[in-house]
Amino acid sequence: MVAAATTADVRTDTLDSRVPEGPIEQKWDRCIREMKLVNPANKRKYEVIVVGTGLAGGSAAASLAELGYRVKSFCIQDSPRRAHSIAAQGGINAAKNYQNDGDSVWRLFYDTVKGGDYRSREANVYRLAQISNKIIDHCAALGVPFAREYGGALANRSFGGAQVSRTFYARGQTGQQLLLGAYSAMNRQVYAGRVKVYAKREMLDLIVVDGVARGIVTRNLNSGKFEVHLGDAVVLATGGYGNVYYLSTNAKSCNVTAAWRCHRRGAYYANPCFTQIHPTCIPASGDYQSKLTLMSESLRNDGRVWVPKKKGDNRAPEQIPDGERDYYLERRYPAFGNLVPRDVASRAAKERCDAGYGVGKTGNAVYLDFRDAIRRDGRKIIAGKYGNLFQMYEEIADEDPYKTPMRIYPAVHYTMGGLWVDYHLQSTIPGLFVLGEANFSDHGANRLGASALMQGLADGYFVIPYTIGDHLAKMKRTEITEDHPACKEALVESRNRIEALLAVKGSRSVNSFHKELGAIMWEHVGMERTAEGLETAIGKIRALREQFWQDVKVTGTNGSFNQGLEHAGRVADFLEFAETQTRDALVRDESCGGHFRAEHQTPEGEAKRDDENFSHVTAWQYAGDGETPVEHREPLKFKEVSLTSRSYK
Repeated sequence: MVAAATTADVRTDTLDSRVPEGPIEQKWDRCIREMKLVNPANKRKYEVIVVGTGLAGGSAAASLAELGYRVKSFCIQDSPRRAHSIAAQGGINAAKNYQNDGDSVWRLFYDTVKGGDYRSREANVYRLAQISNKIIDHCAALGVPFAREYGGALANRSFGGAQVSRTFYARGQTGQQLLLGAYSAMNRQVYAGRVKVYAKREMLDLIVVDGVARGIVTRNLNSGKFEVHLGDAVVLATGGYGNVYYLSTNAKSCNVTAAWRCHRRGAYYANPCFTQIHPTCIPASGDYQSKLTLMSESLRNDGRVWVPKKKGDNRAPEQIPDGERDYYLERRYPAFGNLVPRDVASRAAKERCDAGYGVGKTGNAVYLDFRDAIRRDGRKIIAGKYGNLFQMYEEIADEDPYKTPMRIYPAVHYTMGGLWVDYHLQSTIPGLFVLGEANFSDHGANRLGASALMQGLADGYFVIPYTIGDHLAKMKRTEITEDHPACKEALVESRNRIEALLAVKGSRSVNSFHKELGAIMWEHVGMERTAEGLETAIGKIRALREQFWQDVKVTGTNGSFNQGLEHAGRVADFLEFAETQTRDALVRDESCGGHFRAEHQTPEGEAKRDDENFSHVTAWQYAGDGETPVEHREPLKFKEVSLTSRSYK
């Protein structure tokens, strides 16, 4: 049993968000105006390490090199093109108002703050909305093949949490096309000699010299060789931690290790309990599965979600007439219907299935039906919008979604928590900047669809080029070598950790530990949480972590390609991270967005916030192995958007 943090455990004196004063519309311009600059001739003297090559990392590497900095780019895959951003499907938001339907920068800002259940930093979200239009122009100039209307203008569609059409897309391949745009921009700098790419490298530690991030330790995943890389700043863009649940929509290589290593070196971890459950995923069909597959939220534009009105109705969906169907999202949320935000749609699906109305062999699924859209628009139009998604579903489920409704169920998808950053995207370690899903800053307790791609590219193309220059211009630059004590310490600790994993020589596979951890997390820290369940989870995680270090079996050696060893290191970090994530969920004694505490809900079953006590960011400071982390808070002030109960009815 573990109690929530007491007042004595909370510190608030060290979190300076560095948000400029003045009207919110002018904050970013004022920030740019007041930042120090590095002149063009001096930029080539600085080397920046960028870890991760997804949308945030790839765009950052390209932009910084274009400015003249020397960049080292690291990716865990065999090519930057394989970053997990490639899996994003539905679209990217921008406030262009091409549809003339009332959209604006302000409305995008408002929808994002409201969608995050008022747990995000207003200034960061407004900047994101401001930059959104530049992203579309820039990506179109790079050649990203956005869908277009008949007359040639870029097309838009709707996404959850908005009543306007602001989402730009490339069929169901938006992430892939945007990543290829960033990759091509980065490759231009590779050929110019300003970016050097290190593929198949995993970051195992952060090198901090005199309190400033100056490098990283990596392991070559092909040879097992440890490497020290030094620079003048480190940019971390390594994605989220969804795979702590074992089953998620994330690629299997997605992990928390790089961020967790930085956390252990002094970077605070913010809001780790905020995990997004995506409502439209292909349900698990057996214990053998190692991951789940996302069906884009864009499908809810034309697909209608329903379950039978009769419990346990096992008839084929086409045999159930409309009068015996419950289009429950349309019934409960008439203003938004099937386009409610993801957390709302996910909880509603879980509630229907738990009540006995679920479909399929397991009963853990609802229907996503395109019958009416095909009748209205024709199969050709629907195929033009979603054809590759329909094909993917048919290959996995062996059912034709043009004829039979898709079966969907919520699954772990995106993580809103991450390393704490200020307005400059700098962590609590000077010189360590964190971009995209790896930071906490823009989405609050729930990410609206089509905003992850927006944040990653905003951070990489348009924010970090300014803010990293301010840091470099102010820092006292000193040359360091691999002989520096901080480098030696980080290198030795990384090697010792790998050797410790190999030395256990137990009887249980790494995967069995990961699977058991995922089951604990899904049951107690999943879509619905209680104080009792969270306390139970902390005890189980501690016991599992102890058993892991006594009985894990890692075969092979370090000096070669060894995926079992890679997995073991990541699971070891997940076992540490999971306790902090669960503790964060326990301390946050309210419901908001993706964090739903069963003790705090309205009579209608909606999330019930506690703005008086929890209108803040919770940021955790590492206190040592086995020690309770220290809780810090950044108060959230809402001057532009009034704190109200979130309603989509």
